[in-house]
Amino acid sequence: MKLSTEVQVPPSPWKINYETRLMTIGSCFAEVVGNQLFESKFRVLPNLFGTIFNPYSIAKLVKMCFSDTLPHVGHYVRANGNLFFHYDFHSSVYSDVSVDDLDGKIRKGLYQTRQLLQNTDVLVLTFGTAFVYRYLKTNELVTNCHKTPGKEFRKELMSLEALSGVMEELLGYVTRLNPAVRVILTVSPVRHTRDTLQLNMVSKSILRLLCHQLEERHENVAYFPAYEIMLDELRDYRFYEPDLIHPDSVATDHIFRTFLKAYLDADTLETFKEWQQVIQMLRHKPRHGYSPEYRKHLAQTLERLRGLKSRLMVEKEIEEISLILKNNYP
Repeated sequence: MKLSTEVQVPPSPWKINYETRLMTIGSCFAEVVGNQLFESKFRVLPNLFGTIFNPYSIAKLVKMCFSDTLPHVGHYVRANGNLFFHYDFHSSVYSDVSVDDLDGKIRKGLYQTRQLLQNTDVLVLTFGTAFVYRYLKTNELVTNCHKTPGKEFRKELMSLEALSGVMEELLGYVTRLNPAVRVILTVSPVRHTRDTLQLNMVSKSILRLLCHQLEERHENVAYFPAYEIMLDELRDYRFYEPDLIHPDSVATDHIFRTFLKAYLDADTLETFKEWQQVIQMLRHKPRHGYSPEYRKHLAQTLERLRGLKSRLMVEKEIEEISLILKNNYP
């Protein structure tokens, strides 16, 4: 007897391995998946500019990278005394020195992102919402309000046509400089309840249709159903954090493993499974100090790491285990 509706995710005709260069941009779910890939030893750069919830802001960031567009001078803001932010960037991009210092950081980050995008094999974009905020002083749509009073902004729901236009522009920029790039689109399963559940569903519907149309139009674009897995296959509040908004670790791990099953080739998937076993061995802590039993455990762990050395970058872990053995078992 089946207790849930399993979302069928067919294997991708093209595969990811440990040599594939990946980048994730988008909502907090993109950061979660990016960090999981990083911890699993994949060559990934997760959310370089922090959380970006909507497709418009993602496209705006990429346009800045490729067209040498400078940050809007009217969007710098000073908050909390001596902290400087920019409305087009996440709060993780800041300066505690000056606006000029922040401007330099942003320009350097945009240049580095452009260089990385030119050499990225797979770009993962995660969309969280179709709602955006317009800064009334400049009449421009912005990425982050940085706790500025709400009266200075107007909340707007972007249309499918508007989002489709900016995403086509984004794909144009990326593929012109990197013709071989593959793009994976996802809709974040995180629920934006502040929009109300009704408008959250409207927002997600726009995003889902946007992904569908982009996948239909572009051979190098694919959609991964993280949103559908959460809503249908994991249709239960026990798969959410206590806030009932964010998927919990069980849900994100299941979605991540479904992603790997669809995109990894057989050899890479086997290496991934081996690495997960070694991670558990690395996390093991001695119950009774540096006993002979723990020495045996460390020796076994070191042997497993050396067996993975030709496939994964585990030199750091090998060095750490070797140092523990040297210092505690002369």
